[in-house]
Amino acid sequence: MATERLAVPVPAELGPSAVELASALIRVNTVNPPGNEGEAQELLADALAGTGFDCRLLAAEAGRENLVARLEGESPGPTLCLLGHVDTVPADPSEWSFSPWSGEVVEGEVRGRGAQDMKGQVASEVAACAALARSGWRPRRGALLLVITADEEMGAKAGARWLCEEHPDAVRCDLVLNEGGGTAVEHGGRRFYTLSVGEKGVMRFLVRTHGVAGHASMPRMGDNALLKLAPLLERLHDQPPLEPTAAGLRMLSELGADPAGADHAALAGALARVHAESPELAAWIVEPALGVTLVPTRVWASEKENVIPSRAEALVDCRVPPGMGAEAVRERAEAILGEGDYELEFVEREVGSESSYETPLFDAVAGWVERADPGARVLPTVMAGFSDSHWFRRAFGAVAYGFCPGNAMSLAELEPLVHGADERAKVADIELGARFFFEIAQEVLA
Repeated sequence: MATERLAVPVPAELGPSAVELASALIRVNTVNPPGNEGEAQELLADALAGTGFDCRLLAAEAGRENLVARLEGESPGPTLCLLGHVDTVPADPSEWSFSPWSGEVVEGEVRGRGAQDMKGQVASEVAACAALARSGWRPRRGALLLVITADEEMGAKAGARWLCEEHPDAVRCDLVLNEGGGTAVEHGGRRFYTLSVGEKGVMRFLVRTHGVAGHASMPRMGDNALLKLAPLLERLHDQPPLEPTAAGLRMLSELGADPAGADHAALAGALARVHAESPELAAWIVEPALGVTLVPTRVWASEKENVIPSRAEALVDCRVPPGMGAEAVRERAEAILGEGDYELEFVEREVGSESSYETPLFDAVAGWVERADPGARVLPTVMAGFSDSHWFRRAFGAVAYGFCPGNAMSLAELEPLVHGADERAKVADIELGARFFFEIAQEVLA
């Protein structure tokens, strides 16, 4: 965004302050479980103290606060929410080359668990909000809302879901910017920044087989349920056929790979054309959006080492396109598992959601990208995973996108770090993110 478009130009100290805040956040261990997000939230509340934000710490469980901060505007209008979470997945120090909670800034990188998911973005959001409010800026219309949650990594029962259900008036909003997009990718001689317009649904299920228990020293005596389960797991090497989802078709079109038809073969051909030039883009972003994925992650059988199991179960992590329900998932799963003596029981049913591409917020983000990186454009995507955006769409009908720009790391460098060892973020990307939030809030709430 050009400086003359801004009521408040980007201050020189914004980027360094975001990096300093990210470093401090990473040093607070918020591995979930148990979370213990309270100390991190107090750190963020301190960063906003005295700026004009009305800050509240709301907790469903002791020590697991959610930060809700609001900056009212001069007149009625939309509420823009900058959303994030401070809990992280676990980290095994033996797998890392540095401490997962070091927070050190080394060779232009901020290092530690959460740097990518998503303390770096949270720091960019909070630093931008603090700088804006401290300057005396206020929205001309509407309000700027900052919601930093606990418990995102374990289902949001003490975080965004709880806030939307138990404190809806505190977090009600019209527009949301959250995690899930903003990575720069190169394809066809152009640069694209991913912008997540939705998340796939989560439809986890158990595949269960039955047999007859017996002493494991006499294998002919019982009927081993685990051996019946094994062929079913083998069939899950295959995935359901690709489907012409709206998000997948739009991605292929934007990338210059329109399919010749809507069947699996045509979609596979189009995907192969993207893969030939950009394998990570095809495999990690485009392909998951084109239908249902089935991945077994856990198996249970006998509770004792010398007993032939009479029951065996496998948990299948199933992700589905936005809007798809359980019965449609069952059809696709049973088509892969085939005939057999087994049961299929859903243990989690969260229908995915997405927001329209045709909104002023989408146009504002796209316009920012074009100004910040001339020649680049946004690439609308659907997250293969799940995010807190879902709860805000469901509760308030909010337009929710995932976007925090970064171009200092390639997709191939960045994606393995999310939930992986040696997680780190580029200083330049944290600073770019802070600039984006500082500028986009002024444009949307002008």
